[in-house]
Amino acid sequence: MADDGAAAGVDPSPSSPPIHPAAPDNPPIDAASFTHTPYYCEENVHLLCKELIRAGLADPAGNDLYAVFVSNEEKKIPLWYQKASRTNDGFVLWDYHVICIQSRRNKGDVLDLVWDLDSSLPFPCPFLQYIADAIQPLAFGDSIYGRLFRVVHGPLFLRSFASDRSHMKDPMGNWIELPPKYEPIVAEDGNTNNLNEYIAMSTNDVGDLESMVNDVYRNKHGVVINETLLPVFFSRLPE
Repeated sequence: MADDGAAAGVDPSPSSPPIHPAAPDNPPIDAASFTHTPYYCEENVHLLCKELIRAGLADPAGNDLYAVFVSNEEKKIPLWYQKASRTNDGFVLWDYHVICIQSRRNKGDVLDLVWDLDSSLPFPCPFLQYIADAIQPLAFGDSIYGRLFRVVHGPLFLRSFASDRSHMKDPMGNWIELPPKYEPIVAEDGNTNNLNEYIAMSTNDVGDLESMVNDVYRNKHGVVINETLLPVFFSRLPE
């Protein structure tokens, strides 16, 4: 992902006051204990999912984890509370971003969490707080800055995702940002690069809610939802 700086004409103020639900019972976890390479958020989330499983913080098969790619047709997505920001409100205009959402249930209560290694919000962050503070539903509606979210079920993401990091090289073959020191991620089927298949998304990809709640467990590229459906989608997932 790349930082495009502050977008001209973007109003960084939320359309409504942020919601701050009660923090989870467990204290925040040190984000520094997880593998993180700046500007390689897709790989960071891939390793994060594995590390959450290994540490016993997620279902052993990763069934409660979802990799969420945030982008749009213009590759211009505003997010707030980002560590890479040069402004006080943490505003960054990314071409895309990737986070992990953990969908948890306890006796009917929804306890969804967002794991974003690039955010200055609590780690992990309550889902509704992340939406209110980091995503900040925009007041100008269907603009070029409207975010889309490709939600990929954790087990499918871990098996199918691959990146050869070529998107981080300039036309001369030089690194735009230094890559991770470990080897590139290769999919189980031997695919070495399918990052663009996850980043590419348009409003035409958004389906009806009930179908997507089921399709997310079948499609290796997950389902695409918009800002309106995002809070509702995770509440509809089965316990």
